[in-house]
Amino acid sequence: MKLSCTKENLNQGLAITSHVSARNVNLPILNNVLLRADAGGLKLISTNLEIAITCTVRGKLEQQGEYTVPSKLFYDFVNLLPNERVDIDLHDDGLSVKCGSAKTKIKGISPSEFPLVPPVVGKLKYIVPVHLLRGALSRVLFATATNESRPELTGVIFSFNGGGEDKGLILAATDSYRLAEVYEKISVEGTEQKVIIPQRTLTELSRMFGVFKDDVEAPKDVIIELADNQVVFRYGSVELISRTIEGNYPDYRQIIPNTSKTEIIIERTVLSQAIKSASLFSKLGLFDIDVKINPTDKTIELSAADSGRGENKITLEAEVSGDENEIIMNYRYLLDGLNAMPTEKVKIKIIDAASPCVIVPAEEMPNEKYQYIVMPIRQ
Repeated sequence: MKLSCTKENLNQGLAITSHVSARNVNLPILNNVLLRADAGGLKLISTNLEIAITCTVRGKLEQQGEYTVPSKLFYDFVNLLPNERVDIDLHDDGLSVKCGSAKTKIKGISPSEFPLVPPVVGKLKYIVPVHLLRGALSRVLFATATNESRPELTGVIFSFNGGGEDKGLILAATDSYRLAEVYEKISVEGTEQKVIIPQRTLTELSRMFGVFKDDVEAPKDVIIELADNQVVFRYGSVELISRTIEGNYPDYRQIIPNTSKTEIIIERTVLSQAIKSASLFSKLGLFDIDVKINPTDKTIELSAADSGRGENKITLEAEVSGDENEIIMNYRYLLDGLNAMPTEKVKIKIIDAASPCVIVPAEEMPNEKYQYIVMPIRQ
């Protein structure tokens, strides 16, 4: 194997593939990235047996071949090279890398031990604008469950709807304590299709979009292909293959309230600052914060008290309509939802102390809907 490429292109490819490789004592080869040089360029392939990422880097090929080197070591080394041409040459005793005055030899493992990553051809294909998918992921990923006792909740459910009022793509995630749902109006053909994609896969996808964020040549769309128990994301020179999560996602729509007795419209940053202040005095492990709404005074009062640390009470002015109300919620869940809101003002809908609280953007957004539901802490 012998080829040349730019440091910028190689570094970008390794930034995408190096994070998938996980430390594995039983299978050391999974710590490595596979370098495969052929007529199509230099392919960088990494996998953890659940996710596989292939990134093609443009380069000048002199001799075909393949080899695996430690993923993190190679990425850290290339990251420190000057912005010049990188010459890669495979010898019997390792991989030779030259760039400017820097010369090194990296020991690796034979590519014959690297797991086979078979090509996946999806039966269904959807095209989604990258900016929409990236924004949608940032608003739902944090709500996935971390506990493996219910595997389906550790992923995000994608619903592709080809007809009806909700024609487009819906993403939803819940850990049974809170729920985030975003709707994107995009062109979708055919009948409704649902698939649960692991949170780790989507985190890698979101990070990949971040790597290409400032690249003017980056594609505007990502192609999503669904196959049997697998999903493929194709984005320019990158292909991400992942298993999907089997099982039935809970019918979360039934817990979303259709009515409310009290509604509040308030500046998102003002409310977040007040919650952070009150949270310093919430009970450890319970993370509770008491919210009292007074429609007469047009105020909401946030309070928290802990026998060992003291108490805190903050009153904020807001647009309040409906009945006087009170609810106790987990402040961390509240802050997560507020941080994900795409508008400066938010609308909070409350029924009573025992019913879920709904938070939505105060202003209508074109071609997009978002709602965040938090279960109350019952006393």
